[in-house]
Amino acid sequence: MVSLILSGLIISSDGEAKTDAKFRKWIKDFYPVAAKQGIKKKTYDQVFRGIKQPIPKVLQSARYQPEFVSKIWDYLDQRIRESIISDGQKSKVVYRKWLNKIEEKYGVDRNILIAIWSMESSYGEALKNPNNLHRVAGALATLAYADKKRAKFARSQLVAAMKIVQNGDVSAKGLMGSWAGAMGHTQFIPTSYQAWAVDIDGNGKRDIWNSPPDALASAANLLKKNGWKTGKTWGYEVKLPKRFKAEKQTNKSRTIGQWRKLGIKRIGGKPFPRSKDKAVLKFPGGIKGPAFLMLKNFFVLKRYNNADKYALAVGHLADRIRGGEGFIQPWPRGYTPLSESEARILQKQLARLGFYEGEIDGNIGSGSRAAILASQKKFGIKSDGYASKELLVKLKKK
Repeated sequence: MVSLILSGLIISSDGEAKTDAKFRKWIKDFYPVAAKQGIKKKTYDQVFRGIKQPIPKVLQSARYQPEFVSKIWDYLDQRIRESIISDGQKSKVVYRKWLNKIEEKYGVDRNILIAIWSMESSYGEALKNPNNLHRVAGALATLAYADKKRAKFARSQLVAAMKIVQNGDVSAKGLMGSWAGAMGHTQFIPTSYQAWAVDIDGNGKRDIWNSPPDALASAANLLKKNGWKTGKTWGYEVKLPKRFKAEKQTNKSRTIGQWRKLGIKRIGGKPFPRSKDKAVLKFPGGIKGPAFLMLKNFFVLKRYNNADKYALAVGHLADRIRGGEGFIQPWPRGYTPLSESEARILQKQLARLGFYEGEIDGNIGSGSRAAILASQKKFGIKSDGYASKELLVKLKKK
């Protein structure tokens, strides 16, 4: 039997960690900490019932990153596809009544909320896959016990999670989430849930696991409480004047009017609606790629995930769901990208040649990239992992 030693735990090839008496003792010893913060013994016992060993997959997810590091254009390609846009538009129709109510109460654009829902759980589809879900108490206890980097975070989230159960918002059995404890349709960590989750459907529970209206309203409340500007966008794709010193201006903050005086224009010739709004100049793909003036709402979106590419993806997906066009300026890819239908053809070719066994869905994820790299290595093609038209043409000839 092949085994892996991870953080002092023995993990066998079948993915199970050997039950550790020290872990069980850690769970027992953590109760006084929880009790001091108001957790009752009954709640504690319910939450930890049946949890006897660390979860190997949690530690693997925490410690190991994908081999392929996504560039901004790959990140966007994977998350903003025609099928995702279409599903978002359909979801907007299905939940129109609730979105009307949420928009009126919180002042957050419905398209932004639908885009967040897509990014966080694929409109709830990710919650249907048991491989994506863990008992939150088990996942957080695993991190608190065996991951020094995340131990403090995990301990605070664990107590917050128990308070959610104790409050009656969800049962101990229903307290499910990601390897890091993010929960529900809009993936709130427990402390964020405590701070911003709301009950908009009126059933007395802030149910982000089973109620999309509650989850969407909770996301809206988070954004509102963090400074969302109603009626304003997240940013603009812009065109720079010739001989513009981009390196010196990157990440500088000025008013739109001041940027305009420097010769910056909105792509497509559209006027800027407001000249006094502050904006930061950013080049997510480097100065050879598209340029953007990012407004306040862009930085509010980063309260969900503190990464520029996340906020850009949410903002742009929201625009596409609304009916807007894609970015006009090309990314400095160095290859010709595929449409979603072409990506499915590429997956079929990789499957035909014996490199790919996953779904033919046009989603170039880690499985597809591994297959691409294997095919490139096999046929002596530059091993870059990119799903390009150039690769598709070559594979069709094999």
